[in-house]
Amino acid sequence: MKVVIVGGGAGGISTASNIRKLDESIEITVITRDNKVAYSPCAIPYVLSGKIESFDDIVMRTPEDYKNKNIDVIIEAEVTAVDSDKKTVTYQKDDEEIVLDYDKLVLATGGNPFIPPMRGVDLDGVFRIRNIDDGIKVQEAIKDAKSAIVTGAGLIGIEIAFALKQKGLNVILSEMLPQIVPRSLDKDMSDILVEYLEMEGIQVVLGKPITKLIGDGKVEKACFGDEEIYDADMVIMATGVRAELDLAKMAGCELGRWAILVNDRMETSVEDVYAVGDCVESKDLILGSNTISQLGTTAVRESKTLARTICGKKSKFNPVLNSMVSKVGKLEFGAVGYTTSFAQQNRIRPVVQKVQALTRARYYPNAKPMDIKVICDGNGTIIGCQIIAEERVAERIDTMTLAITEGLTCFDLSNMEFAYAPPVSMVTDPLILAVEEVSKKFS
Repeated sequence: MKVVIVGGGAGGISTASNIRKLDESIEITVITRDNKVAYSPCAIPYVLSGKIESFDDIVMRTPEDYKNKNIDVIIEAEVTAVDSDKKTVTYQKDDEEIVLDYDKLVLATGGNPFIPPMRGVDLDGVFRIRNIDDGIKVQEAIKDAKSAIVTGAGLIGIEIAFALKQKGLNVILSEMLPQIVPRSLDKDMSDILVEYLEMEGIQVVLGKPITKLIGDGKVEKACFGDEEIYDADMVIMATGVRAELDLAKMAGCELGRWAILVNDRMETSVEDVYAVGDCVESKDLILGSNTISQLGTTAVRESKTLARTICGKKSKFNPVLNSMVSKVGKLEFGAVGYTTSFAQQNRIRPVVQKVQALTRARYYPNAKPMDIKVICDGNGTIIGCQIIAEERVAERIDTMTLAITEGLTCFDLSNMEFAYAPPVSMVTDPLILAVEEVSKKFS
């Protein structure tokens, strides 16, 4: 069997590795336009800040490493055509056009950075972050820059803004919506994060999109609306990604609202064509409707499901909750499930409680405040949670992910057993305090 995988990101390279673990006889070819594979784009901001020493440190495997596993990785190649009737893929490398036949085709084409339509986006000094090469360009530009604007206050935007501030630049973080991290946090929780960023010296501009960039060949200023103008030696466009769908359209795959439609075995509508990663739609666990989940963790889970599917083994990809966690400076923040506003948009009347607790016993040294917000539906079933603290956020978000997956109510969780020791938790865990408080809102 010949499997051709287009895309060397988390979904593509993980699919190749997982297939090889299950079947040594399958012929696997991975084609990617990048010159590096098996690295985490999520680590790029931490290299820029200096927390991680070098971009080389975040590359976990080379094409030669995969060659030793009998996986052929073709780098710096562009796939130009897919013919699902003839079962061929055409790619260009070094000015040569090559046609490969396949038995199974995997589309792991990921997403392209979304660039808002505005004047000046093609000026020198305007960057988007998609891969390590983009990160290297930003790293070089930092050396000669004094001021930077990061537009788009999602996770990557916030992390990059903080990284640039740590390198000594004057930084503005802008978001066209009235809050940061709008998909994962409610405004009252995101305001905690904004206060911290401003305390660290980052200027946060909300509710005002950049309308144009100004410069003579190189960016010099950014305009917000018609009047506000800020200096900018460099501008980072962290405005999200859109699924790359050209090859899926060539193959005849059915598309959804945002990306490629797949079933729970990662099969597209075209026989022997599969898809994983940022280019596919997933099922939302709570509503059962389609959603987009452009997270590395989602891509890796999908790749395991797909590998089992291709190898003829039982497999099923579970619906998503888009759990996330991040860290900027001292502050960790995480979320899972629905925000209050998203619940309301989907005709759920949320019952919400926000509490503040401590990460350790109050008498133990260095106990840190922890803000927790729990969202339930009208029956008390937990549908969302948001946490901000200086420590111990990730494991509690994971706990709430499990609780929502299992359909637990706030009453169920309030009676659960949790481990305790003064250096690591309060005797009543902060999660229990939160669900106990929201339980009081039900008769």
